[in-house]
Amino acid sequence: MSGDRWVPPAVLLAVDLVILTLRKSCLQVLLIERGIEPYQGALALPGGFLNHEKEDLVEAAQRELAEEAGLGPHQLHLEQLGVYGAPDRDPRGRVISAAYLAIAPRLPEPIAGTDASQACWIPVAQALSDETHLAFDHEQILADGVERAREKLERSAIATAFCGPTFTIAELQEVYEAAWGVRLDPRNFYRKVQSVDGFIVPAGPTYKKPEGGRPARLFHPGPCTTLHPPMTRPHGLENKETT
Repeated sequence: MSGDRWVPPAVLLAVDLVILTLRKSCLQVLLIERGIEPYQGALALPGGFLNHEKEDLVEAAQRELAEEAGLGPHQLHLEQLGVYGAPDRDPRGRVISAAYLAIAPRLPEPIAGTDASQACWIPVAQALSDETHLAFDHEQILADGVERAREKLERSAIATAFCGPTFTIAELQEVYEAAWGVRLDPRNFYRKVQSVDGFIVPAGPTYKKPEGGRPARLFHPGPCTTLHPPMTRPHGLENKETT
């Protein structure tokens, strides 16, 4: 072994944000158009470097969310998604990023700021397509975030938050179809939903009559937050109808 003393490399810390919502019956992600190099003009997840050595990672994530998209911490609950530290992930040097995820309903139009020239909602399928090339390793971070969000819909009652105060089971099914990117068999979905105790409860003897259809019973969210059994997602059937 060489007698030279090993000097640790200089490392910069950053945060990246995967913000998901449902808009126009489609799972969409918040992206910004970078206004500075590297990757100027490319689409990217909101994020940036920590401001100073005493700034907490969550504080940095909330600050970047406000600076780059005009969204405040009261509008979103951020959870850590993962840490990304490939040596070549950033051309400016060794950058390790802590990624955070939030999925929430009824988020407003974003307002770009600081080093973002534009901020917008984009369908996840488009953001992850071969036609869109996200900056840095953000395609991988986004894919990981989407997978985590889809898993959360399996295990938690978060899907009801994307419905109105009362909703039909068909409207709840539309949330799962949009988030999972699959077509679900209505009879099987109805059976699964009804098998989860406390997931949804009838909203009294109230019915909604859709256009050209039979009246459908209305429900509202039940008391449970964790689903037992979970709403198992069909795998490998994206954009196909499944039973």
